[in-house]
Amino acid sequence: MEATTMEATTLKREATERAPTETLRKRAAGVRAAQRTIGSAEAERRTAALRALKAVLVRSRAEISRANDEDLARAAEEGLSGSLLHRLGLPDAKFESLLEGIDALVDGEDPIDRVLTRTELDEGLVLERVRSPLGVLLIIFESRPDAVIQIGSLAIRSGNGVIMKGGREAARSNEALVGCLRQALEEAGLDPRAVLGVPDRRDVDELLALDDLIDLVIPRGSGALVRSIQERSRIPVLGHAEGVCHLYVDASADPEMALRLAVDGKCDYPAACNATETLLVHEAFLPRLGPVGEALRERGVELRCDEPSRQVLPWAEAASEEDWGLEFGDLTLAVRTVAGLEEAVDFIHAHGSSHTDAIVAEDPAVAERFLKAVDAASVFHNASTRFADGFRYGLGAEVGISTARIHARGPVGVEGLLTTRWLLRGEGQGAADYGPGKRSFTHRPLDG
Repeated sequence: MEATTMEATTLKREATERAPTETLRKRAAGVRAAQRTIGSAEAERRTAALRALKAVLVRSRAEISRANDEDLARAAEEGLSGSLLHRLGLPDAKFESLLEGIDALVDGEDPIDRVLTRTELDEGLVLERVRSPLGVLLIIFESRPDAVIQIGSLAIRSGNGVIMKGGREAARSNEALVGCLRQALEEAGLDPRAVLGVPDRRDVDELLALDDLIDLVIPRGSGALVRSIQERSRIPVLGHAEGVCHLYVDASADPEMALRLAVDGKCDYPAACNATETLLVHEAFLPRLGPVGEALRERGVELRCDEPSRQVLPWAEAASEEDWGLEFGDLTLAVRTVAGLEEAVDFIHAHGSSHTDAIVAEDPAVAERFLKAVDAASVFHNASTRFADGFRYGLGAEVGISTARIHARGPVGVEGLLTTRWLLRGEGQGAADYGPGKRSFTHRPLDG
């Protein structure tokens, strides 16, 4: 994931008891005020802002690239790890994906005030439950400047205000992209204060104290970072913990498919939180494991195998207990042999992070048992763990992947950034009109 345990420790060490500075509180209050105007604006205005955002990004591509190149150069000089450097870059392919994500949000239905239920309480007294923005979001993330546009575009579509604290290593890129978001809002006639970027790490603890102005914190980083923030704030936290994803190769697996999905899950983007970190192999599949291991080896993957799988792949490193449940974030893969489905599921529950787990199996009964038994935000059959992504799910983008069980789970897109409100339309009725010997409620469901 984006942030490390060291990052969480540093943030906690820098925590203070001081009240938020008036300047920071004032800026956060500005986000709250702007959010209310955007959340209540006509849907066409939010759509116009998204269209403007795409146009601004295209016009500003050269400027954004220069800023990103400066960040990459400084990060390389400071010895930033390879996985974080990979996340920090903003190449053409990633930039085009951002534009496609905006298009998906433009084409999607505006969710605000969508009627979920409509009930007649009595004649002339109609109650509706409708979708509503959460309010003001605080997003804390590291290394990925593309997250600024993903988060910002989702906030615009869902009518939320957003405060973003990106990593120091992406400071120039983040500043340029936040500027694009604010410019797009202004061009659409909406309040640009709804998007705020804060570059200073010391601002985090002050922001976490603003429970009257911020409604939800979403930390995109390590489990240690999530827990650290939960301990330091009364604001609800939507946790995005480690991505320890498993691929279980069943005895019935097609060998070619197992090879393809193992390589894709590990090699397509090793630094991503949905990359495969542990390959679980049914003991009956071991005689067919050789080509899978060789294909991974050819792609530069270091395998850390238990003793049974090393009998097939003798060139692999010996795994240690510390390798199980570890998010490597690079071209390293743990391999563990299991006796069957039940042992695979137990291993996943003992060592996984409830992010994404997959099975390769031709036996449909085994596959269905896996899909039902594994307790994770995303569970796949004959598909790479790399599909666990808001863009690939058709959400347009995501603010992150939640491993929590309350409110939102898995890739968090527009729907995960909404709550509900109740709207009641009457004709002068009072609560005292109802009761024994008086009027009765009808509670009749109506079409939406």
